Amino acid sequence: MEVSSTSFARELIQKLQARPPSDPAAELPYYNAADALDVDLLVTTSTPAQVRLGTGADIYTTTLIPAILTARSEVILVTCFWAKSKTLSALGDALNTLASHRKSLIARGDHVAPLRMHICFSSRSLFQKLFHTSSRNGYTYPQSSWHETLGLPAAEAFQAGHIELQVKTLFFLPFSVMHPKFLIIDRQTAFLPSCNVSWEAWLEGCVEISGPAVWGLLDFFSRTWNIRLEQLPPLSDGAAVQPAAGPRPSQDPILSSVHHCKRSWSTSLPIPTLILPSSHHRNPRFRLFPWQVAAPPPPTPLNVALIQLIDSSLRSIYIQTPNLTCAPVISALLDALSRGVNVTIVTSRNMMLIEQLLTAGTTTGWCLRSLVRRYRSMVLGAAAHPQQAQRAAAISADTAQHSVTAGPPDLEAQLPVPGQLRVSYFRARPLGKPTGPEQQHLALPGVEEPVHSHFKLTIVEEEYTVLGSGNMDRASWYTSQELGILFRSKEFAAAVRDTVSEALVGRLDAVFDGP
Repeated sequence: MEVSSTSFARELIQKLQARPPSDPAAELPYYNAADALDVDLLVTTSTPAQVRLGTGADIYTTTLIPAILTARSEVILVTCFWAKSKTLSALGDALNTLASHRKSLIARGDHVAPLRMHICFSSRSLFQKLFHTSSRNGYTYPQSSWHETLGLPAAEAFQAGHIELQVKTLFFLPFSVMHPKFLIIDRQTAFLPSCNVSWEAWLEGCVEISGPAVWGLLDFFSRTWNIRLEQLPPLSDGAAVQPAAGPRPSQDPILSSVHHCKRSWSTSLPIPTLILPSSHHRNPRFRLFPWQVAAPPPPTPLNVALIQLIDSSLRSIYIQTPNLTCAPVISALLDALSRGVNVTIVTSRNMMLIEQLLTAGTTTGWCLRSLVRRYRSMVLGAAAHPQQAQRAAAISADTAQHSVTAGPPDLEAQLPVPGQLRVSYFRARPLGKPTGPEQQHLALPGVEEPVHSHFKLTIVEEEYTVLGSGNMDRASWYTSQELGILFRSKEFAAAVRDTVSEALVGRLDAVFDGP
C-alpha cells in the first residue's frame, strides 16, 4: 500500500517497537523507538541545498573543504577510512590555511572566538585495527601524532589559530568499522558524502542539507563518539570578531570528469526526512553451510526502513551500490519483482573482492548470477500461466493507480506479471572533449575519471530517496555502523535521478535486461 510520509514513519516506528534489539546496551548508538524524544530526532525535516557527484578528491576540494574554511564556531568531520592521498594533502593544507588566517586576525588585535574541531574516523591501517582498543571511548590521538602520523598540521599551528582540535578513532574486531561519513559546520549545515579521506578515484556523491535534521545528525555524532557537545557561543556575539568569509583554499581543486553533474535548489521549503542510524554488531551471524537460511539482519532503523520501502513498492526501485551481497535484500527484491515492480541495479564489477569474501563469503558477481537465475525462473513460471498473469497485471495496475483494489482479491489471479529487471556494472569511460560550457573542465590537466561506483543510493516509487553510507552488502547490514537519510519528495528524487543518469552516460555495461 502506498503510504504518506507520516504513515511510512509511523509504520517504521511501530516495526522498531515490535522488534527491539535483544541487547540495547550493545547498540552504538541505541535509539528507543518507544521514547518520543528519540523518535523526534529520527522523524524530522530538512532543506536540501545541493546534490553533486564527483570523485572523493573532487567532492572534498570543491565542496567540503570550502565549507570547512567558512566555519566560525565548530567543525565536525566524520569519515570511515583515513589514508595518505591527494584528498588528505588538500585537507591538511586547508586546515593550515585556516589556522594561519585566524592567527593573522589575532595578531592584528582582533578577539577571535575558539573554533572547536572534531575529526573522527575508524580505519587507517590493518595494524591500527588489529590493535585498536575495544573501549567505546575509542582512541584519542595525542597532539604529537597529528602531523607525522595523520598528515594534519602540527599542533602548534592549531593552537596559534585558536583551533581546539580532537582526533578520535573507533573500531571493534572483527569487522565493525564506523562507516558513516558526514560534515557539520556550526551546527547549521550538514554534508553527507559517500567518500572517505582516501586515494580511490571512485564515483561518489554528496548532499548538503540544513534544518532540523542537522540536530539529528549532531545527536548521532554525540552518542556514537561519546563526545558531549557544549553550547556554542552565538554566531552574532559582538565580543568576538568573525570574518564574513573564510580564507580561500591555497590549492586548486581536483576536478573529475563528472564534476558538472550536480543540482541545486533555490526553494527554502523543508521536506519530510528520516535519520536512519544502524548500529554496528560484532557478531556477524554467519551461516557456515550453504543450505542454511541467511540469518535475519539486525532490526536497525536503516535496515528496517529499506526493507519496508522495498516491500511496499508498487512500481519502481532504483539501487546504486558498490556491492550487492546481502541475501535478505536480494530476497526482498525478488519479491518486489514478483509483484510486478521494475527493479534497476547499478553496481561495480570486482570491487573490494577480498573484503566481500571475508565479510560475506560470496561476491557481488555470484549474487547477481543467482538473482538473474531466480528471476528467469519466475518469468518462466508466469509465462506458463498467461491468462492468470494478464488478469493479475490488470489488478496490479489498478492497485498502483488507486493504492487499493476496488473489491476483494481474485484468488485465481494471484500470479502477477513479473517486473522488469535491469542490472548494470559501472565502468570508466575515456575522457572526451567538452560538449558544452558546463564541461570546460574536461580540457584541464589532471581531471580524474571514476573507475568504480562507490555511491550509495536507493530511490523507490520515484519519491523516496535514501542516501548515506550504507551499501547493499552483508557488512553494511550485519556488522558495520551505518547512517542513512531518507527524503520524501518527488522533486528531490527526480533531481537526484537526473544527476545520476547524466553521470552514467557511457559508463554502464549491461549485465541483464529482461524479460
